Amino acid sequence: MTPSSTHLSEWNARLKRLVQIGGPFLGLLLVGLFFALAHDEFGEPARNTVLAARNLKTVLVQTVIVGIGALGMTLVIVAGGIDLSAGSVVACASVFGARLVVAGWPTGGVVLAVIAAGAGVGLLNGTLISVFRLMPFIVTLGSMSIVRGAAKWLGVNQAVSIPRESPVVALMAVNDPDHFLPLPPGVWLMLALGGLTALVLRQSIFGRHIVAVGSNEATARLCGVRVRTTKLAVYALAGLCFGLAGLLQLSRLTQGDPTVAVGLELDMIAAVVIGGASLSGGTGSVLGALVGAFLMALLRNGTSQIGWPNYVQEIIIGLVIILAVGLDKWRQNKRT
Repeated sequence: MTPSSTHLSEWNARLKRLVQIGGPFLGLLLVGLFFALAHDEFGEPARNTVLAARNLKTVLVQTVIVGIGALGMTLVIVAGGIDLSAGSVVACASVFGARLVVAGWPTGGVVLAVIAAGAGVGLLNGTLISVFRLMPFIVTLGSMSIVRGAAKWLGVNQAVSIPRESPVVALMAVNDPDHFLPLPPGVWLMLALGGLTALVLRQSIFGRHIVAVGSNEATARLCGVRVRTTKLAVYALAGLCFGLAGLLQLSRLTQGDPTVAVGLELDMIAAVVIGGASLSGGTGSVLGALVGAFLMALLRNGTSQIGWPNYVQEIIIGLVIILAVGLDKWRQNKRT
């Protein structure tokens, strides 16, 4: 390799790393700049509403469900997998939690049971994928339908409401909406869980094994990595995150609805890819995934604030997902 080609390869590697780290923040900056310059349907500056502290608090609360789910999805994608059952698990967990609250379970028991149920679905997915070596796309596509059906069965095809005075509701309760602080406990939970996930992924042996499996499964196996165990743990942890997201969905809506969170897994995947992860596995950023989730929530909230129709919002989100996948493809080409 000549010095010039070596220099070019180093430059490409640095550029790819810069895009991976700074891309989500650049996207967030561009979206913020757009809303700073835009006007709503009445001709008023959008920055007075969209970028106001009270609205940013609302956006942050709206980020929690996708953000916590994106943490689990990050682990799955870094490990080279995919999980399409996330939205169904969120819906089923919310209905399951509502049923337990109505039945009089203590709050601690409800939280543990809902999280365990989500982890159980993830463990089942992981078993079929790692032990029986079925394709993650097919397995989670099937479980998406199964779990959605289970949610409708648990709710008898209708939403299950819980009392507003239930301690579960306090997890996402917005106090003093006119000021940025205080934030609901669910937001702090998302940030704390994000820090823990980043620590595990970057500083632990288990995290290194996840990256190794996603980078090259055969090589990881030859290096002594327990690939099956790692995949099982990854999908179980992802299911745990989806179950927790479902509990917070219940807290926010004060009801468990089997019809909610349809397509939510696409928002999670898009947030992870926007955050710098590769759909081919081996790379990912927890901070980037949370920024990606916030960016998408800001897009939905901001376009609604300035009076754009719902179909325009859906078109924009679809374009963002395609752009995210295209960016992932570009990063892969730079890697090669």
